[in-house]
Amino acid sequence: MMFDAGTGFRYLGNSLMAQPLSLPSNLDADLFLTHTHFDHVCGLPFFKPAFLPTNRFRIFAGHLLPDTTVRRVLQDMMMAPLFPVPLQIFEAEVTFHDFYAGETLTPREGITVRTAPLNHPNGATGYRIEYGGRSICYLTDTEHIIEQPDENILELIEGADIVIYDSMYTDTEFTGRAGWGHSTWTEGMRLCEQAGAKQFVIFHHHPEHDDDLLDQIGCEAAELRPGTVVASEGMVLRP
Repeated sequence: MMFDAGTGFRYLGNSLMAQPLSLPSNLDADLFLTHTHFDHVCGLPFFKPAFLPTNRFRIFAGHLLPDTTVRRVLQDMMMAPLFPVPLQIFEAEVTFHDFYAGETLTPREGITVRTAPLNHPNGATGYRIEYGGRSICYLTDTEHIIEQPDENILELIEGADIVIYDSMYTDTEFTGRAGWGHSTWTEGMRLCEQAGAKQFVIFHHHPEHDDDLLDQIGCEAAELRPGTVVASEGMVLRP
């Protein structure tokens, strides 16, 4: 299972292609999109495993109906003069699955994917994946209302083992950015505390936050809520 397809999706594809010969050409995977803003889908055209005819991919999105479909959005993205080749260039078997945020999905035997709508321009979907008695939640992008916890999120993350949450801003930066569709690491921490979630992962960093600032945020957050981590490239989490 994969979630979103930003610039890192290209590197994921390269990493998969570097695996033993049997793996890259026998992939059967699901891609869940939180939304289709460009920074969350721009890596898809460069995902090398999608060019192998023996692979299968299912792409899910829950924020578009009834206006359009995920297939249509991705087709429009990979269309001249925006892109030189169409979506049909993929040789893998690719299918598209639209749903309504709030539905519960069962993409594989033993796997439950719960969803919830997020507060973001043009809509977005939050995910909770449950498997083998463990749970992880992926919530980006979303904007909170000050002193009014998002009940959709609270319900989704209740008791979760890991919560990955949109922590783009500090409290100071959030002031004056109403309607921009992003939240703060302090709000993520409050939600995790209220929902009894275990580990909080600070994610979706502001592009202008350098390593020093992220280290500072990480230290402060870990002191306030032990076990909290700042997401970094290549990080592996095990609940």
